[in-house]
This record gives sequence, C-alpha cells and structure tokens, in this order.
Amino acid sequence: MTAEMAVELDGLITFFASHHAIRGEKVLGEAGLDIELVPGPKELSPSCGVALRIHFAERENARVHLDEKKVQVDEIIRYRPRTDDWEDPQARRGWRHLFTRRGNQ
Repeated sequence: MTAEMAVELDGLITFFASHHAIRGEKVLGEAGLDIELVPGPKELSPSCGVALRIHFAERENARVHLDEKKVQVDEIIRYRPRTDDWEDPQARRGWRHLFTRRGNQ
C-alpha cells in the first residue's frame, strides 16, 4: 500500500471480534476493494483489537459484500487518524504513577 492510498482510506470498519475483521479483510480483498487491516482505535472499538480502513465512499459496497458472507460488523464510520504530535498525558505517565505517593510526584 502506498502513502497516497493510506491518505485516501478515510473510512473505518470496526468489528465485534478479531476473527470477523480477518474474515472481512479476505471478503473485501476478494471483492477488489482497497483495504488495510489496522489496529482498532480503542476509543471506537474497545471489544476488538483490529479494524479495516476503506474508502468511505465504498462503504455501501463493502457492507453488501460483508453481509453476503455474514461477517458481523460493529459499524462503518468516516475516520482519519491524527497526524500531529499529540500525546495522551495519561499514557505518558505509564505505570510509575501507580507506585508513587501523591506528595512525591
């Protein structure tokens, strides 16, 4: 996949379980759709660790193929991941905050 294609893949299909995502990748790949299997954003799909990026304009076509093969989909949304240098301050703290006293931070 080229960098150009990754920019164009502005849709995200989330699933209830990883095996549905893997089946979805196979089904949509065989149907000729541009797809990319990616880590699922936890804020959007906490139940599954993987998702599929697609062209959002092809969402109805993707839904038809997935429904025909009985692949269970959570949702299909427009999604563009952040490209800036933003970091979650909570994630940066890591595990150390669990072992420090409030007065010693």
